[in-house]
Amino acid sequence: MVRATRVLLVIGAGYVAAQMLSDIASLRVISIGGYAVDAGTLIYPFTFTLRDLIHKVGGKGAARTLIVLAAAINLFMAGFFGLVSWWPPDQATGSQSGFGEVLAPVWGIVIASIVAEVLSELIDTEAYSRWVRRFGSRHQWGRVLASNTVAIPVDSAVFVGLATLFGVFPNAVAWSIFWVNVVIKGLVTLISIPWIYLVRPHEAGPDDVLHRQER
Repeated sequence: MVRATRVLLVIGAGYVAAQMLSDIASLRVISIGGYAVDAGTLIYPFTFTLRDLIHKVGGKGAARTLIVLAAAINLFMAGFFGLVSWWPPDQATGSQSGFGEVLAPVWGIVIASIVAEVLSELIDTEAYSRWVRRFGSRHQWGRVLASNTVAIPVDSAVFVGLATLFGVFPNAVAWSIFWVNVVIKGLVTLISIPWIYLVRPHEAGPDDVLHRQER
């Protein structure tokens, strides 16, 4: 029990940190191979597999709690940045206008991210649960692959669509950002599949059947 709690704390911290870093980094649109992509895509895809690990160790309830908690923390982050950007700076240190210019627009990113994250990762949770109910402890790699395959396109479409609507991304690069998002998230999924074998499952429950032979 102590070990499982520690594992949950470590994975949960990594999940929330990745969510926050990706929201901030997404304000920067970079070029990869000549295609536009928000920089948050470099780290955000790992959250899908981290969610799967939480699900395996703590169950569906823990996964859902983490999704909602991360959304609340990101919302607080955006509000805090907005407050600090609005607050008059100390004149002895100059105008510090760059801070607000960079971080104040995080609102559009955070709203788009929260909606996309909550929707896609709840879908991820359901897809993961269905796979486990059908296959039990067999084909654990399939849990990650199946759940992420379903959730990734939804996440990218909602995020890019809302961010473009809010004026964060220009229309001209929206499709590029969407497709590169999907490709990178897919590659990260393939890379991170072995992670599912690094943690032990929680005790089986009615909503999340994980067979004891998986131990």
